[in-house]
Amino acid sequence: MVVGNVDAEHADRVFHALADATRRDIVAVVLRGEQSVSDLARRYPMSFAAVQKHVVVLERAGLVTKQRRGREQRVRGNVDTLREAHRLLDQLEVVWRQRLDSIDAILADPPEAGPNEGASS
Repeated sequence: MVVGNVDAEHADRVFHALADATRRDIVAVVLRGEQSVSDLARRYPMSFAAVQKHVVVLERAGLVTKQRRGREQRVRGNVDTLREAHRLLDQLEVVWRQRLDSIDAILADPPEAGPNEGASS
């Protein structure tokens, strides 16, 4: 399914990446300011390699960018990808609100009784 300008595979990668609490936290941290992977690793009760894997998932989704500076890998948040995800959710909300409005309209308008309905035998 393509909604707006976001293709399904890209949307899947973004929402998969955001489905994990640690990755959501990493995104929040690097949106406030660029961090090294080492700095990020010190924040979480997991190995450096585990944090690095989380960063790779976020990078593949386009939620962060990584740049090597000397021996450090610096991570920066990509707000444009978050805006795309927000737009996609807004579009999906419109679709579901329209469906719910249709259901409400059907429920509010009871069916008319047929010619034999309501007649006593």
